[in-house]
Amino acid sequence: MTVPAPPRDASPPGQPKKAAAAAWIGSALEYYDFFIYGSAAALIFPEIFFDDSDPATATLLSLATFGVAYAARPIGALFLGHIGDRLGRKKIMVFTLMLMGLSTFLIGCLPTRAQVGSLAPVLLVLCRVLQGISAAGEQASANSMTLEHAPPDRRGFFTSFTLSGTQGGQLLATLVFIPIAALPEEQLLSWGWRVPFWLSVAVAVVGWVIRRRLDETPAFEQQTAGEGVVKLPLMVLLREHWADVLRVVAGALIASVSTVFTVWALAYATSDTVGMSRSSMLWVGALANLVALAAIPLWAALSDRVGRRPVYLIGAVGSAVTMFLYLWAISTGGYALTLLLGIIAFGVVYSAANGVWPSFYGEMFPTRVRLSGVAIGTQIGFAVAGFAVTFAARIAGPDGDDWTAVALFTAALCVPPVIAAITARETHRVPTERLGERAVEESAQRPAKVTA
Repeated sequence: MTVPAPPRDASPPGQPKKAAAAAWIGSALEYYDFFIYGSAAALIFPEIFFDDSDPATATLLSLATFGVAYAARPIGALFLGHIGDRLGRKKIMVFTLMLMGLSTFLIGCLPTRAQVGSLAPVLLVLCRVLQGISAAGEQASANSMTLEHAPPDRRGFFTSFTLSGTQGGQLLATLVFIPIAALPEEQLLSWGWRVPFWLSVAVAVVGWVIRRRLDETPAFEQQTAGEGVVKLPLMVLLREHWADVLRVVAGALIASVSTVFTVWALAYATSDTVGMSRSSMLWVGALANLVALAAIPLWAALSDRVGRRPVYLIGAVGSAVTMFLYLWAISTGGYALTLLLGIIAFGVVYSAANGVWPSFYGEMFPTRVRLSGVAIGTQIGFAVAGFAVTFAARIAGPDGDDWTAVALFTAALCVPPVIAAITARETHRVPTERLGERAVEESAQRPAKVTA
């Protein structure tokens, strides 16, 4: 059995904070692009890219394009996870940001259905696929970067900044869309909707400046200098860590709570059935995300003290319950109640699972396959979560108002994450250099083929 090289000293002073800040800002900028699409898919695209003579079908098709990016993410994870475990975390973080910026800008330049007919939704789907490929490597590389730079006893806290950055991006996307949605209908549908997508140019430039200055992680450099990098990370991952990959896939289904809250609930609340205004519902999402910005690092810091599993379970079980309450509040048409329960459900309860999974999943794997394991596992689960919006739109009935069916569906998707957490190992006190060892020892005693 190969004896690993002695662990390298911790990151230089200030580097963990620098890595966390880069992950936060980069993720915020990246997911600003991603969630801009979600708001547009619910509010704008059914009218300009699809046949608006049948509003229900147009909305269903528009929400399906939201899920297309999630279907592309597993493919991106296979490629970007391999590159990240071979060449390093930093290169993937820079590449994904630039790809997201380009694809989002192009969406803002697309012709509409009235201009080019059925070619318009085809071009929209192609750009959405590029967004999905980019997002596939973003969180996994940022998670690996922050986890491997963080002090061993604060990995949960530092790694959570990747997800609080995601919430920051969602908040920014919502705030940008509030004045856009308030434009007169003619201006909104002609040029207004394009502005948030064009702003992705600034997003890409700022993100590139931030991430290019970040150092590679000590753990990856130690792996490269010692055993060397794995030639085929996917083969090692599936041979030695397949059970944890399945756990991450199951755990990642918790993202269905986010997609249903962000997209389907928005479309339902602003439908003719309920009749809430676009701006008021966008403010529900904005304030819930603002609360999440504070809640995520607090939940993560708690997990550094009591463990990943109990905090994650609070988020998974609690989300199944609070989704019922939130959708019920929307069905009553009461805005104050909807706002309150939206903040509790998404800003507080869901943040428990959302803030802990970056460290929880990343700690299941050793350095040599960590990025691949997190990327592939999460993106397969996220692919299902992305299409949860489409399924929700279909099971909501012809009028789109059967919120109880959608709530039951979302609660059912919270069950696999609960099972995954219960069966996972608790890792919050395991030294960083020993993460993933048990999985290796329980596998066949065959050395991985590596390059020097």
